Amino acid sequence: MRRLSPVTSTGTTTEQFPVRVFGGPTALLTYGGLTFLTDPTFDGPGTYGDGSGPELAKTAPASATPAELGRVDVVLLSHDEHPDNLDHAGRALLADVPLVLTTPGGGRRLGGAAKGLADWETVELTRPDGGTVTVTAAPAVHGPGTREEVEPVTGQVVGFVLTAPDLPAVYVSGDNASLDAVRQVAERFPAIDTAILFAGAPRIPVVFDGAALVLDSASAAEATRILDARRVVPVHYNSWSHFSEGLDELVAAFTAAGLADRLDLG
Repeated sequence: MRRLSPVTSTGTTTEQFPVRVFGGPTALLTYGGLTFLTDPTFDGPGTYGDGSGPELAKTAPASATPAELGRVDVVLLSHDEHPDNLDHAGRALLADVPLVLTTPGGGRRLGGAAKGLADWETVELTRPDGGTVTVTAAPAVHGPGTREEVEPVTGQVVGFVLTAPDLPAVYVSGDNASLDAVRQVAERFPAIDTAILFAGAPRIPVVFDGAALVLDSASAAEATRILDARRVVPVHYNSWSHFSEGLDELVAAFTAAGLADRLDLG
């Protein structure tokens, strides 16, 4: 039986590459001696919107502040256009990060240290102790349907795969609702060890008739089966009012699928 990884009293896993989650889509991953931060959101509770579109409400603060993170080497930003993936404090944090990997459009909008990646494009990062970590951009679709149908409404999104010769592979899904995209990742990377899956089934009634814009809990469990991931760290399921499913639904879905032992809630 595959078991959950041990977790310290600080909520950080003690595996070969620990993951610390902060709420929303934000997690800190140490891999190959480098520190990666996903979709930084560190504002306090509040609302976002200028009246031209749906208003989003953040309901809980992150469990840490940017000042408490220590050095961040790379931000893995699934997209820059929505505040539940990059809020005001998250944007401010980017100025202190040497490299931000994101969508091609996001790279142009953010400028500075931001680099946009097309599907399957790679970046080689030098590890502190020698060697490299390869970051590969993975396809993602932020809503129901094909990319061509979805992107005009919700914009470009990208996921990431981290690999190194001596380390198991890590997949960061980003705001992806497509199991076909997950299958493409599994075909190219048949040995995913850890998947950081964005879930929560966010729904906005006026967008795609309220369909889930990111994986729901049952789909997250199916993505785990497709990837055959040993460990799944779920994110993007709390702290925002438009997330329609939370931890209870995730645990129930993984239990029903016989995959509860893959969940790492550290």
